[in-house]
Amino acid sequence: MHWDIPGQSQRPQNLSAFHGRFDDFSTILPASVTGFKAAAAPPPPEEEEEADEEETEDLGHADTYAEYKPSKSNIGISHPDIVVETNTLSSVPPPDITYTLSIPDRTVSSGLLSALQLEAIIYACQQHEVILQNGQRAGFLIGDGAGVGKGRTVAGIILESFLKGRKRALWFSVSNDLKYDAERDLRDIDAPNIPVFALNKIKYGDMATSEGVLFATYSALIGESQAGGQHRTRLKQILDWCKPNFDGVIVFDECHKAKNATSTKMGKAVLDLQNKLPRARVVYASATGASEPKNMIYMSRLGIWGQGTPFKTFDDFLHAIEKRGVGAMEIVAMDMKVSGMYIARQLSFSGVSFRIEEITLDEQFKLVYNKAARLVRETQTATLGLASRKSLWGQFWSSHQRFFKYLCIAAKVRRLVEIAYTELQQGKCIVIGLQSTGEARTREVLDENDGHLDRFVSASLRVLKESSEVILCVFSAKLEELKLRLLGKIAELGKELPLNTLDELIDRFGGPEKVSEMTGRKGRVVRRPDSSVRYETRAEQGLSIDHVNIREKERFMTGEKLIAIISEAASSGISLQADKRVQNRRRRVHMTLELPWSADRAIQQFGRTHRSNQVTAPEYIFLISELAGERRFASIVAKRLESLGALTHGDRRATESRDLSQYNFENKYGTKALDKITKAILRQIDNKVPPPKGYPGGDIMFFRGNCFPVSYIFVFKKCMQTDWLSFIPYIPDCSITKFLNRILGMEVHHQNSLFQYFTDNFDYLINKDKKEGKYDMGILGECVSEINVISVDRGMPWEEACSKAEKLTGDYEGFYLSNKLRGNQPCVLLAEQGRGRNFILYKPNIGKQAHPENLDNLLLRYYKVTPDEAKDFWESQFVFSFTNCTHANWKGKCKMIEQGQECFLGMRLRQYHMLCGALLRVWKRVLVLCSRVTYYYRSWCKQAFICLFISPKDENNIYVFVSGIKIPENCVSRVRTELLRMDEEVKKARREREKLANEKHMQQEMLAKMI
Repeated sequence: MHWDIPGQSQRPQNLSAFHGRFDDFSTILPASVTGFKAAAAPPPPEEEEEADEEETEDLGHADTYAEYKPSKSNIGISHPDIVVETNTLSSVPPPDITYTLSIPDRTVSSGLLSALQLEAIIYACQQHEVILQNGQRAGFLIGDGAGVGKGRTVAGIILESFLKGRKRALWFSVSNDLKYDAERDLRDIDAPNIPVFALNKIKYGDMATSEGVLFATYSALIGESQAGGQHRTRLKQILDWCKPNFDGVIVFDECHKAKNATSTKMGKAVLDLQNKLPRARVVYASATGASEPKNMIYMSRLGIWGQGTPFKTFDDFLHAIEKRGVGAMEIVAMDMKVSGMYIARQLSFSGVSFRIEEITLDEQFKLVYNKAARLVRETQTATLGLASRKSLWGQFWSSHQRFFKYLCIAAKVRRLVEIAYTELQQGKCIVIGLQSTGEARTREVLDENDGHLDRFVSASLRVLKESSEVILCVFSAKLEELKLRLLGKIAELGKELPLNTLDELIDRFGGPEKVSEMTGRKGRVVRRPDSSVRYETRAEQGLSIDHVNIREKERFMTGEKLIAIISEAASSGISLQADKRVQNRRRRVHMTLELPWSADRAIQQFGRTHRSNQVTAPEYIFLISELAGERRFASIVAKRLESLGALTHGDRRATESRDLSQYNFENKYGTKALDKITKAILRQIDNKVPPPKGYPGGDIMFFRGNCFPVSYIFVFKKCMQTDWLSFIPYIPDCSITKFLNRILGMEVHHQNSLFQYFTDNFDYLINKDKKEGKYDMGILGECVSEINVISVDRGMPWEEACSKAEKLTGDYEGFYLSNKLRGNQPCVLLAEQGRGRNFILYKPNIGKQAHPENLDNLLLRYYKVTPDEAKDFWESQFVFSFTNCTHANWKGKCKMIEQGQECFLGMRLRQYHMLCGALLRVWKRVLVLCSRVTYYYRSWCKQAFICLFISPKDENNIYVFVSGIKIPENCVSRVRTELLRMDEEVKKARREREKLANEKHMQQEMLAKMI
């Protein structure tokens, strides 16, 4: 039987389990784990760095996916497209099905609802039968990704409720336009007779509608009216329509919009509605709803916190989860699935092609960009000590960010148009993704010219003027001359600045007659047939502005127009895939000019063109300029897409995909890296990470050249002095978001080199923590309710190494022996080309080494040999390391073993005591118990939630996963005893509840007889 840890070969040697009974715990879930270091004492200080490198374990990554099939539900036709689920969730089963569906057989047999959608409907309705201990009905979370069909699933839940006699339902979403999608979803499942009413079309206080679905946006929940001298609210109107004892369905679609439930009126209204309708059947629907624990506060119906749970309040739950990182959050997700309250699948990206189109900035654009950066800095520097109001500088930096983003986007327009025409000639159609439209700047110019406009507007120029006017307003009369000079420079630069991107794109593609625009703006600047330019409204005759996007979508889907441009504001819920039911079935080429910093938001926008029931999968093109931050982020999104397409069944890419969290800069590593580079550049500390190679003038010029830009952007303080050197003693309180935004205001060469230095430090800190066993890598795996002792062989046998070597063709790839002897023989390894000059190393005792090795370091310590020369050394070290540590191999003995201690350094065989099963509800007591036993409680808490991604294949070629909390060996017996005690407590409480229920039932029978 073969066991795999990503990148390593593993074989199980022993698996013993504690088979306690956990009747009521079975609703809980297995827990998985994250980065792990053996419980052995740290190596002696004299141990060499090479041994430490071997012990940096890389046990798993959370972004691998398994193909999804319903495991307990057997009704319905297969989903039309491949759907996947993360390995953490696929490793645990959902509960048994006890609910009987009322949806007609013809709807099921005709495939109007797929097997996946029916499964979600069944589990949602089954969960709605549960009453929480606080008296409220339990809710259900649909975490399916874009394109799986959440709309039809929600419509199916409403249909089921109607068939059960509950004729009213509430449906909340992010846009009024989605009301038409709700009607379509009901029609698609053969439920056209269920009417959908838009709340925004109903007057305050008017509730003439009786039965059906009341559709509203989240913003409508906080609507108020003072008409007629009476104060009316939408929330009260909704409650009056629902009537007391309402037990119908409430759908919170895209429910992450209510995430700030305690700090916004909208979020509080969502909680208030749930509290005032305790018996309502609540459904939360969001692809990112459970991604961060702090965003779950509005999900009060899941029953994770509150009465009868381990967490009395949401704050208790949040503190416990956030303190333990990604692994703990994945435990919660797994617990929710196994308890029947959560389901999360997403379309596989297999079949999707994607590429990064790197656009080199031409010299003219670089000159304009650098000129703009210097002018903005000159304007800011001129006002140091004059603009003391914090609000002014807040406005300045906001405009600063928008200005340079506009420049970055404009730099790519020409190349995008060229690619688009090439793809159109190949029989494809184009979808272009933007985040912003520049409408506000256009309307400013329109207002200044009394509603007339005869030229295209430069949004970047408007923003530059705005940012400058904000801080130049503080100039005194004595400095009026300087002010006029700066404004003159801005006007001169404005002649070279690009036009508004969206208007320019539409113009280059032939005008609105050729382009379907689906954005939130109400008007646009267009070129008429006589070449004149004017501003016109987007509203068409007979159509309100609310219906324009729907009409434009229809034109694109019928093939009337072959180019679509979508913005984030208007793209929620829009389906633009090559649907089998529409006329335009050309392959979609989805190009993005402007990526958000959030990869999840980017994936959401890509979900517009990659959805169920499509003829062909789309092609994604990321247009990226040579600016460092933008280029790096595109690779993040590409990695995420690749991992979505990589199934664990025989696809090697799945095991090599990397957790997105290591590329997320907004974390503690990003903060530390920013602090380090700032202090290093200002010469306050010596940094181990060298500056980027190839900087003109070398390291000295790098630090000297970036000292002023860093002071300007990051060490800016309110100070009456104008000498920037006076700012150096101040250490910035600068967030990563500010860094990523403000770095755009530096000249191109400074920007690229500084960002490279930041990412080098970022990677160094992560690798350092991985080496020390402190890095939280998330969870992968499966659990059962037991304590397992797992022995894992992580070595690589000669046959596997030789097979891999036969496929290597590079000059420096192959087997190597160390220059220095270890014991009486050299160390042996296999080197495979990685990125750049880095090589991936494989060793007989540990398999794949977690960190790559630079070619220079490799050649300094090793020399290349033939497979025949390496074979004997490889086989010898493979056999010896099975039960012997590195010290015994190198020195013939181990001091720790002689002292009666254990030592696992460099051993093939590793043992883990894993607590698996109902972890969330036993969490606190296990932690407290272990804290009393071990002296290393703080260190253990950081490393306890580790991940073992162990995947042996059984006789049916099915992967198996084991994961859990690592329990220190000296705590195992006490944990077993505590679990048995908790099991007995659960049984006792259950017996008491049954006794009370029987007594209540007998009393009711006696009362019935008396009556």
